[in-house]
Amino acid sequence: MKKGKINILDTPFAPFVALIINIFIAFALYMIARVEFLLENYSYFSADMSMGHLLKLFGGGYMFDRSAIVYTNSLYIVMMLFPLWLKENPAYHRACKWVFVVVNSVTLVINLCDSVYFPYTLRRTTTSVFSEFKNENNLADVFWGELIVHWYLVLLAVILIFLMWKLYVMPKLRSSLFHTAKQRVLYSVLLFVLLAAVTPLGVGACRGGLGTGIRPITISNANQYANRPTECALVLNTPFALIRTIGKDVFTVPDYYKSKKELSSIFTPIHYPKPTHAFKKKNVVVLIVESFGREYIGALNKELEGGKYKGYTPNVDKLISQSATYKYSYCNGRKSIDGMPSVLCGIPMFVEPFVLTPQSMNTYTSMAGILAKEGYHTAFFHGANRGSMGFLAFANKTGFQQYYGRQDYDADPRFGGDDDFDGHWGIWDEPFLQYYCTKMSEMKQPFMTAVFTVSSHTPYIIPDKYKKVFPEEGIIMHKCIRYTDMAIGKFFEKAALQPWFKNTIFVLTSDHTNLSDHAQYQTDIGGFCSPIVIFDPSGEVKAGMRDGIAQQIDILPTVLSILGYGKPFLSFGCDLMTTPMEETYAVNYLNGIYQYVKYGYVLQFDGKKTKAVYSLKDLLMKHNLKGRVKEQAQMEKEVKAIIQQYMYRMVNDKLMP
Repeated sequence: MKKGKINILDTPFAPFVALIINIFIAFALYMIARVEFLLENYSYFSADMSMGHLLKLFGGGYMFDRSAIVYTNSLYIVMMLFPLWLKENPAYHRACKWVFVVVNSVTLVINLCDSVYFPYTLRRTTTSVFSEFKNENNLADVFWGELIVHWYLVLLAVILIFLMWKLYVMPKLRSSLFHTAKQRVLYSVLLFVLLAAVTPLGVGACRGGLGTGIRPITISNANQYANRPTECALVLNTPFALIRTIGKDVFTVPDYYKSKKELSSIFTPIHYPKPTHAFKKKNVVVLIVESFGREYIGALNKELEGGKYKGYTPNVDKLISQSATYKYSYCNGRKSIDGMPSVLCGIPMFVEPFVLTPQSMNTYTSMAGILAKEGYHTAFFHGANRGSMGFLAFANKTGFQQYYGRQDYDADPRFGGDDDFDGHWGIWDEPFLQYYCTKMSEMKQPFMTAVFTVSSHTPYIIPDKYKKVFPEEGIIMHKCIRYTDMAIGKFFEKAALQPWFKNTIFVLTSDHTNLSDHAQYQTDIGGFCSPIVIFDPSGEVKAGMRDGIAQQIDILPTVLSILGYGKPFLSFGCDLMTTPMEETYAVNYLNGIYQYVKYGYVLQFDGKKTKAVYSLKDLLMKHNLKGRVKEQAQMEKEVKAIIQQYMYRMVNDKLMP
């Protein structure tokens, strides 16, 4: 140091100054990660993006970054300002550096990884992900596969961590400079005062502000900066989303309606059916096809690409020509574990996946549980390992009498065993659907079964023998869709030859949607577009496209209606056979926003007020009609009732009639 010049890193304020500079480095890392998140998923945000709006989103992100940084760096902050003169030595500050670099490297990697996972969920990852995948043993394969595909993110992470190490500022102050007891005491007092001053600022940063009226910010607060729920992902960061969902109560009962009578008069999930015919013990077969979004199906997109779009599903197209389908059809969540209770139990996903909440221990049933009491044989089929995704536990809970997984397939000498394992998730769809059909032919009628396929899932591979048949085209997903469509076609070819075929109701849907290459399927509501296909070989359910709305939670009441079931049951959906098409609806939840589809509109409601209203014909959701649609008030009234019924019944264990 030159004579006469003072280096602040040599002064008693050195730890505080170094701390501030290093915290700014952390902010820079979060900002870079947010930019990367935007670039990685640009197609999901580009429709209405302007520089002014982008700055608003990124500006809002500062509040959430501030909270996450203080939470994750709290140990580091205390270490730097700990009021003890003896800590001012190279070894101690090297330890501080390691704490800072390791913690912020982890948060950086988490943010970068979530940019890859986002297209599957359209939201930042929360702690529910740990429960979702706790039974999977193939995640390492998937993870390494994604690393190879996204090698540039690995490189980016390495570069940023290296720069963080090099740019880190370390105090040069040494304890040996404090010669007297007075100096040591004064220095310790200074650090104590600085720590005491920083503490309320840190608490305010974690809470989102220091005002008395400010509650700790939550994920839903991101909506104040976003025009669309999907944009909340740009405002948030993943460490914050994880921290804010640790041990939190998922469901809170609102008080929109003071009396149960008033509430039930607007909406009740309890169905009191009035069958139009005697109960028919027809078999029920439900195919839940992995990631099989409506976008991929040519027969459901006749106006796409100016009417030239053919899709990737010739076999499902043929099935649809013989089936009842709906002009607007939706899934009720964005994950496999959302689809299961929606399709089989009539329970949608609000806030967090139902099966991962404490309320999953409530008493509830499913189509299998209801029909088992009517003498049906019930079975669930999933080509993955037993226990994968928690499906075995779910099946047992909801009344399935038998469960068939990869191990059961392997044990059947009539099939190819583990030679048909895809190396990642489970048995290829083609052989497993053949197995599924064979096993049903061995069951006593009537039976109710469901199958969950696996092949149209990341890492998006198909059997070697089909790589020339279904070459790479469009996006990486498309060859898998063609393969699964072929497998479905062969399944129905075999099923049509079975003696139980014409006495069976088939339902085909997806668990959720997936990767997209059309803008209208990348919108807030477009990301929930799934097929609802009801096929009755007997012809009693008339084929054709119906000008109404359908959703996964409609499947349970609709199937029971077709059968002529007459006892009370619970479902948050409606019976598509008897409900007038203009009264059909759909509801889902995305980043703190409830989306309610009815009367030709999509209403977005944040739990307190309407954020937006869009016409269903406004495929890109560009024109917010809030305050200009007469149906808005009625839609608000109805969605409030649905939310309150859902929360009340979850909290009070009222999921049975």
